[in-house]
Amino acid sequence: MIKMRFENKVIFSIIFVLSILFILSAREIEIKQPENPKINNITEFKIEIKPNNKKIDNLPRFKSGEELVKAFEEARTQGREIFAETLSPRVAKTLAVAEQASVQASSTRDFSETNIQVAGVDEADIIKTDGDYIYTIAKSNLVIVKAYPASDVDTLSTTKLNNFVPNELFIHNNRLLLFGYSNYNFDEPVVRIGEPIRAVPYPRYVGAVSVKLYDISDKENPKLLRTVDFEGNYLTSRKIGPDVYFVVNSYPHYYKENSSCENIIPLYRESKGNNQEFKDFNPISKCTEIGYIEPIQANNFITIASISMSNENKAIEKEVIVGSGQNVYASLENLYIAQTTWSRYNEFGKLTEDSAEKTIITKFALDNGKIKYLGTGEVKGRILNQFSMDEFDNHFRIATTIGEVWDRNKKSSNNVYVLDEALKVVGSLEDLAPGEKIYSVRFMGKKGYVVTFKKIDPLFVIDLSDHEKPSVLGKLKIPGYSDYIHPYDETHLIGIGKDTVEADENLKQQREIDFAWYRGIKMAIFDVSDVEHPIEMYKVVIGDRGTDSPVLRDHKAFLFDKDKSLLVIPITLAEIKGERSSPYQYGEFTFQGAYVYDITLEDGFDLRGRVTHYDDDEAFKKSGYYFGGDSSIKRSLYIENVLYTLSDNRLQLNDLDKLERLKVLDFGN
Repeated sequence: MIKMRFENKVIFSIIFVLSILFILSAREIEIKQPENPKINNITEFKIEIKPNNKKIDNLPRFKSGEELVKAFEEARTQGREIFAETLSPRVAKTLAVAEQASVQASSTRDFSETNIQVAGVDEADIIKTDGDYIYTIAKSNLVIVKAYPASDVDTLSTTKLNNFVPNELFIHNNRLLLFGYSNYNFDEPVVRIGEPIRAVPYPRYVGAVSVKLYDISDKENPKLLRTVDFEGNYLTSRKIGPDVYFVVNSYPHYYKENSSCENIIPLYRESKGNNQEFKDFNPISKCTEIGYIEPIQANNFITIASISMSNENKAIEKEVIVGSGQNVYASLENLYIAQTTWSRYNEFGKLTEDSAEKTIITKFALDNGKIKYLGTGEVKGRILNQFSMDEFDNHFRIATTIGEVWDRNKKSSNNVYVLDEALKVVGSLEDLAPGEKIYSVRFMGKKGYVVTFKKIDPLFVIDLSDHEKPSVLGKLKIPGYSDYIHPYDETHLIGIGKDTVEADENLKQQREIDFAWYRGIKMAIFDVSDVEHPIEMYKVVIGDRGTDSPVLRDHKAFLFDKDKSLLVIPITLAEIKGERSSPYQYGEFTFQGAYVYDITLEDGFDLRGRVTHYDDDEAFKKSGYYFGGDSSIKRSLYIENVLYTLSDNRLQLNDLDKLERLKVLDFGN
């Protein structure tokens, strides 16, 4: 209680100012007049300050179910439907990195971890280790392996998952979280929130993202603690401490005229305990709890949810909004969802003024499992992947491409934008590399590195020290391009992409486009210590046209340890036998496995050797060659001096120095 005495002539103006201040500071004030208000012409007031416990909600929400349905109907008539499966040509590839890997567990052993983008923000993968055990997905089963020492390696448990198709996993102490897919068909009515049971007009098929939490204290007998099902498609997830945040895209099932709100909303259910007695599916939210962002993109629902790995009884937090997500970036405190709205043209083939290609960014605060909407912003163009986004010094940086390189009427261009905490653009660098498009991006503190390409690879060094004035410090033009950039240290980068050769002039004239042919895998080390004059220190080209690596699309397949001078990448090798007949000739597939390099600034790339899971060439030829082969290596990790490589068929152990095979653990049929 605070007592103040005010002169009558100023009392009301002061109270007014105080009221405004307290309202802005999320406080409530109560002004009370005492029983004897006047003493010597001085008015006495008592002002009581109370905390405001009301939840501040900045997210606009639909006022009724009818309003939500109307938004979807308008989207349909305007031709804005976007199916979840076709959100972006890059999304399916990336669904399937920090300067250090995810935070290590308590083991004292030296072991590698998942290659991530932000230190302390873990990313799910198909394999994890804590230095003692390996947890992986093999043949659609959950497999736990005694991993160290190599002489004792053995499969401890194989958990059959039946109609659940696992995708990737997290570990946290003695808990394991699985993400995957399940399919359901309804033979019974669906229960709607707040209403009696009513029959759905026809049987409902549900494709669901299933999240399963296990207790793995007993490695030989994992115990299922909890299952949560979200109707829709899994986009991605992040783990901060024991809390896992994940994003689900859902297409409205009954997308037709006269649909009810409850029909449109995606379904949700959860169960607890090892017996898994499921509750009925219910709409994931009440109609009036669903949010939207302007402009409303009523084609999908997107759910941002969290689950605790340490407490199976903690409620699932979730926020449902109308829209869709294509790429996600997360820091330790915030999660950003990027959604591209594509250009639309009128009946004359002209771009409509209000529909130019742009990316909408939605920001959510993350706090011990809680999810809170903070705001929305937008920038011109589309982004490539999660590495096109970054948070630094309370600002958000994003790199985009506008248009297509093959568009003869309007050249493509590239941009870097800086947004403040409210997602308002405060700085921009536009029209970078006209006629090209972005192939890779890496933000590192006050600098950004952008690779564009059409026929030659410019690596741009971007100065981001002044949020309001991003600028180009320097650039390097070399043949080839990088699909993935990884920091070697603060002043050196590793680039992995494709080697290229410029097309013949006559062919370029025939096709009326300037371009280059891509060839084998190219790896390079760039020195960016002189920001105005970056240089390519070393490079190595693997194979010919047709050679490929999952690293080009999935950074988790990349294993690098500077202290060990170690770099490992999976490669499918294609080689041309004899003379090259043309610049675009493909090679014949001759090998699939892991290339293991010594990598240093003194000597560049030195091939230590290769590891394969194919026992002979005939087995490789029968596999179908590509990454779909069951013996094709997908991931690699190390524990102490042992290299572990993973395929669908096996986990193989090789000595890390000499690469001699130590042991093979077959997963069976």
